[in-house]
Amino acid sequence: MNITLEALQILDAIDRKGSFAAAANVLDKVPSAITYSIRKLEEDLDVLLYDRRGHRAKLTIAGQELLTQGRHLLQAAEELEQRVKRTATGWESELRIVVDGIIQFENLLPLLQEFEQQACGTRLRISQEVLSGVWETLLNGRADLAIGAAYDGPDTLRMHGEYQTRLMGNIDWVFAVAAQHPLAQAAEPLTAGVIQNYRAIVVGDTGRQLPSITAGILNGQDTLTVPSLHAKLLAQVAGLGCGNLPRALALPYLKSGALVEKTLEETRLSGNNRIAWRSNDKGKALHWFLQRLADPVVQRMLLGGVV
Repeated sequence: MNITLEALQILDAIDRKGSFAAAANVLDKVPSAITYSIRKLEEDLDVLLYDRRGHRAKLTIAGQELLTQGRHLLQAAEELEQRVKRTATGWESELRIVVDGIIQFENLLPLLQEFEQQACGTRLRISQEVLSGVWETLLNGRADLAIGAAYDGPDTLRMHGEYQTRLMGNIDWVFAVAAQHPLAQAAEPLTAGVIQNYRAIVVGDTGRQLPSITAGILNGQDTLTVPSLHAKLLAQVAGLGCGNLPRALALPYLKSGALVEKTLEETRLSGNNRIAWRSNDKGKALHWFLQRLADPVVQRMLLGGVV
């Protein structure tokens, strides 16, 4: 390869400092060494990088392009060097976290801010999935840690020693309808036969390979599938259907009267939320998150409970 990082550093220094001599000073080289490096680079590439016809050499269009793209390479090389150094200390270069849609991102922010104070340099990549989509992301190797995963996970994960799971906590659910919805005035407790006559608002399972997970839907019940828990809340407030909502999420609307809580003859929504990770991952960032996620206060914060 004709282009070296050293040559790119020289090109960058000349542009930043304004002259060959100034670049030589900052790079602790003699001016003739800078001139030689640039001329050799031009010969190797068979491209003129500087127009030397004026009083001061100026970058040609080709030289400007090499400088622009070369700076991207220099930055990437610097980041790679830092990641290698961090890895040697036990901190991962990147930690990929998949969060179930049951967890509102604003509830995750305090934990992310606390991790930022570690100043470890580990980059976080956070994605959000729903129901089986969370487990699928972990199984496919696209995440190192799952937070808020619903139920116990697929059989393939439970039978595989590569993964560990831990109970995170239960959600306090409330069956709610809009004040203008027909069920708002229905006699309580609501029976399954009554509820079945009305559309349920459900958040779509994002899994593509694992069997879909459904919760709180009666056989034959009409459904409106929405992309997120917040969208489900808005749809129910608008009177488009009924369904269970986390009490913490629905509480402001219950207080204002926009939503009405209804008791059920049978409590149909059950299950729990879990933390899951690869047991062979030993990085310090993962260990930090696992420690913090074991704290009941953090668990309640993430699940929308009162801290």
